[in-house]
Amino acid sequence: MNYTQNKKISQLTDKTLIVGVDIAKNKHVARVQDFRGIEFGKPLYFKIMS
Repeated sequence: MNYTQNKKISQLTDKTLIVGVDIAKNKHVARVQDFRGIEFGKPLYFKIMS
């Protein structure tokens, strides 16, 4: 899909949840926010056990 940033933003609705995950070498972080940028809960920190 070839969307511009404005087209992507216009697809957000009041039912949209945005999940972001930061993958790092040792500790990863995930967080959830709504379409307005209001965060749900605290960031979740986790690491992969090998």
